[in-house]
Amino acid sequence: MHLMSVNPGQAGPGSLGNEPRDAKDEQLDRFRSAPRHDALTTDQGVRVDDTDNALRAGQRGPTLLEDFHNREKITRFDHERIPERVVHARGAGAYGYFETTESLAEYTCADFLSEVGRRTPVFVRFSTVQGPRGSADTVRDVRGFATKFYTREGNYDLVGNNMPVFFIQDAIKFPDFVHAVKMEPHNEIPTGASAHDTFWDFCSLQPESTHMLMWLMSDRAIPRSFRMMQGFGVHTFRFVTADGRGTFVKFHWKPKLGVHSLVWDETQLIAGRDPDFNRRDLWEAIEAGEYPEWELGVQLVPEADEHKFDFDLLDATKIIPEELVPVRPVGRLVLDRNPQNFFAETEQVAFHTANVVPGIDFTNDPLLQGRNFSYLDTQLIRLGGPNFAQLPVNRPVADVNNNHRDGYGQQVIHPGTNYFPNSLGGGCPAHAGAGGAPGVFRHYQERVDGHKIRVRSESFQDHYSQATLFWNSMADWEKRHIVQAFRFELGKCDSMAVRERMVGNLAHVHPDLAAGVAEGLGLPVPAAAGTVTGAASPALSQANLLGEGIRTRKVAVLAADGVEVPPLEEVRRELVGQGVIVEVLAASGGTLTGKDSGTLKVDRALPTMASVLYDAVLVPGGDDAVATLAADPAAVRYVEEAYRHGKPLAALGSGSRLLAAARLPEAVAGGAGRELGVFTSAGSGGVARDFAQALGRHRFPNRPGLLN
Repeated sequence: MHLMSVNPGQAGPGSLGNEPRDAKDEQLDRFRSAPRHDALTTDQGVRVDDTDNALRAGQRGPTLLEDFHNREKITRFDHERIPERVVHARGAGAYGYFETTESLAEYTCADFLSEVGRRTPVFVRFSTVQGPRGSADTVRDVRGFATKFYTREGNYDLVGNNMPVFFIQDAIKFPDFVHAVKMEPHNEIPTGASAHDTFWDFCSLQPESTHMLMWLMSDRAIPRSFRMMQGFGVHTFRFVTADGRGTFVKFHWKPKLGVHSLVWDETQLIAGRDPDFNRRDLWEAIEAGEYPEWELGVQLVPEADEHKFDFDLLDATKIIPEELVPVRPVGRLVLDRNPQNFFAETEQVAFHTANVVPGIDFTNDPLLQGRNFSYLDTQLIRLGGPNFAQLPVNRPVADVNNNHRDGYGQQVIHPGTNYFPNSLGGGCPAHAGAGGAPGVFRHYQERVDGHKIRVRSESFQDHYSQATLFWNSMADWEKRHIVQAFRFELGKCDSMAVRERMVGNLAHVHPDLAAGVAEGLGLPVPAAAGTVTGAASPALSQANLLGEGIRTRKVAVLAADGVEVPPLEEVRRELVGQGVIVEVLAASGGTLTGKDSGTLKVDRALPTMASVLYDAVLVPGGDDAVATLAADPAAVRYVEEAYRHGKPLAALGSGSRLLAAARLPEAVAGGAGRELGVFTSAGSGGVARDFAQALGRHRFPNRPGLLN
């Protein structure tokens, strides 16, 4: 029997060897248009002599309709844009690979998870949810974390977020949620923000959103970098073995660099200074060879234990606390290549929760069930028809062989028959899996019975206990940020009834939370509602997720003529040796003259940058240099903002005078603030070590006088 592939340019499974990533690269190469240096042509290959002037009747006459090149060029331009995603419109993506570090063959027949050392090519897209493509990166929002695995058995999409739960339990509420969180319909304001009446009206009337709101109001909603945020599959999925045994599974991505965030004041300043802050950070890290890396972990629950928890595994507003089911590391994700064309790759990549491979199946989670319909439906209108899987970024490395035909955007010339069964085509493509052949998708067999009803399970009715667990798990500074976030968001609501109702909901979470928010809004403090437990899960706090090392952290060095170069170079060598990016900033570009001898190259002109674009600030010594900086309001503001945002600060020798000029608390500026991340010293060695360690802590959130 002849099995004919109808997907041109596909590499068959037998050609992949141990490096399927190479197969995807080669496949994409077939569709890339290399830079050309020969003559300009039309879409039909006709050479064009002039693309600067339209054909017209005389030098000042009317433009002629017969100018086919002009018409084609303008028409193509007019149709360059496709509908943006309704949600997750603003994103950034990258290619890389997933490497299995522990075999899961005991639990799943998924080929890419069964062999230690197997590398599977991937494309990952990060995104914000609420705002359109033109909104800023640093808004308070959920971040998408979607991964397409190009496995040898077909494409598998793990479509997740940087938060492990969601606002709603049933997908039928998704249009309501999105309509509420999007810009208000009468004036399409605000862009990229949830701080408005319709969102909070919806949430105050929908208590199941409370747990997710705790995550959204936490620092998880304003990540420092895509490279420094966790990812979660959100839903409970099911692993399935070849003989049909099932195991419940939740997926976790853990960044190697740790989980770090911005502070609220920073996010607003960055939105003006660099609205592409997170996208630029990802791109530049990969270009510099600092490849982002995550560990994939799974929580596995035997089917016999489905009902042993005090929450429902099918409820997408709940987590499985790691104290109950530890996260088991099974692989690593590395992103090592940027796309070559944003539209063709990042914008056209199409994810779908129902893109699964043998060994991974669904559960009856009602939110997941709805997503399995919605994603496919969305791509049909976004990408112009049913053939979007033939786009290079979506094309699997596995052979595609079916009777699907025609439609918008068809890229394949199909010979032969297009129906089943047939004899004229040799019976092909034929059913796979006769006799239990491996590598064939078989749905998990589960007994289902019951009346057709529109009723939510009673096991989905607890909306507050895990919100309380989250609150209890936070460090004091994280709790403070959550209260401030609720105050800001609800303070933007015009409706007093919405504010009061939402604060009333928070009273079910914890009285301290409700009291802090109420006081900030000028509302009466509500009485505690329900029973508040003291249970906590340390794994939920960012204070316990610092990560490994300080690579790619950015330090701004403020300098001027007369700078003491040797002590600075000693500190710089220490930091650069640990992978830190150290940039010298001065009033203008060029080269600075050292105090005694030598020069110092300026990397950036200070007016073109801002303190919020760096993780720390270093001020070298030199009396003349420091005097110049102290007289520069921009330099003083650098130090003041870095301090107020909790970032590490260091001053060498007389550089401490700039700290004093910034009017930092006297004890801190005088050198007593080392425990608060402010380091001053006449020498440089100790400062370098302490400063590097402080970068590893990311921030010092308990300083007096912080903005957040």
